[in-house]
Amino acid sequence: MGIRRNSFANKHRDAWVEINIGNLEHNICEIQKFIKSENMKIMAVVKADAYGHGAVMCAQTLLASGVEALGVASIDEGLELRENKITAPILVLGAVPIWAFAAAQEHDIILSVFNEQHLEAAKQLFEKTKSQVRVHIKVDTGMNRIGIRTSEAQEFIQKVKAAPYLKLEGIFTHFADCENEEILNKQTRSFNELLKNVDREGLTIHCSSSGAALLGIESDMLRLGIVLWGLTPFCKEHEKMPNLKQVIALKGRITNICHIKKGEGVSYGHSYIAQKDTTVATIPIGYADGVSRNLSGKITGTLNGKTVEQIGRITMDQMMFEINDDKAQVGDIITLLDENLSINNWAKELGTINYELTCRLKVRLPRIYTR
Repeated sequence: MGIRRNSFANKHRDAWVEINIGNLEHNICEIQKFIKSENMKIMAVVKADAYGHGAVMCAQTLLASGVEALGVASIDEGLELRENKITAPILVLGAVPIWAFAAAQEHDIILSVFNEQHLEAAKQLFEKTKSQVRVHIKVDTGMNRIGIRTSEAQEFIQKVKAAPYLKLEGIFTHFADCENEEILNKQTRSFNELLKNVDREGLTIHCSSSGAALLGIESDMLRLGIVLWGLTPFCKEHEKMPNLKQVIALKGRITNICHIKKGEGVSYGHSYIAQKDTTVATIPIGYADGVSRNLSGKITGTLNGKTVEQIGRITMDQMMFEINDDKAQVGDIITLLDENLSINNWAKELGTINYELTCRLKVRLPRIYTR
């Protein structure tokens, strides 16, 4: 498979992201076995360019592996998939501006609705086109981000069902914290209580993101995101996890090798001082590519099968490694991330979540799809 060029800046770089499509296929297969339900649909959430993995290629792979639908965050993300001849159902999970409803209708993209402005916009559009707008109702059960409040949801659902200009296809909510049993149970009870009074005929009910799905919370459809890429959705260790493989890798070729003496400094501010005569290799990856400057001196890579330590401050476009390898040459590859170098380690160092970091790997890094 070739390189997906995201911008002119990508055409001549000695740094890239590798996406292992074989690992992605492995992960969806393992998740399907782990869930052990033949009737449950799966929506692959490919927002934010599939969490930095490349939405179009990943969506095509996942649909070929049995996924039924796709989730995105914005109308533009949905349009990118349609422009690449993806015909599967696409749901915009986030809020869509009312002036963009026409684009969604034109390209058969499903919208999330949760207020009166959405209904009025759909009504006005119907008067012009005589075509229904496909929608799912987003219910806020405690996330307090977007969604119709549960106290108002019953009336809102009936109004949407009765509207000739809307085609209601689903109702969903989102959990705030799958690892907090009290919060999770409270939201689950609230959602189930609402659904007791709803005629579910013809509707897809969904509430389970990656974390909830792995914890066994069932609905008509699972919305899977981070687990598809072989990463855990949990902050704490969980014994019961499918056998996942990290899909993303990050690599760069050595552009310079220099030999420095004991006492010499490396990078801005000479934050690293050599304790002995040593060899330093530079690769063209920096914080502008999404590798946080706060990781300076805290990460390792591999070079010719050996572990090498990053030294000195990570700069905008480059970083340096102590290599001490007489056989290393300009053009050799240093690997920063792969199946054996987990991005979870970076997340722990930064006190954040793994998928924030995959999303940070910027578009100027070309994607190469491998098996």
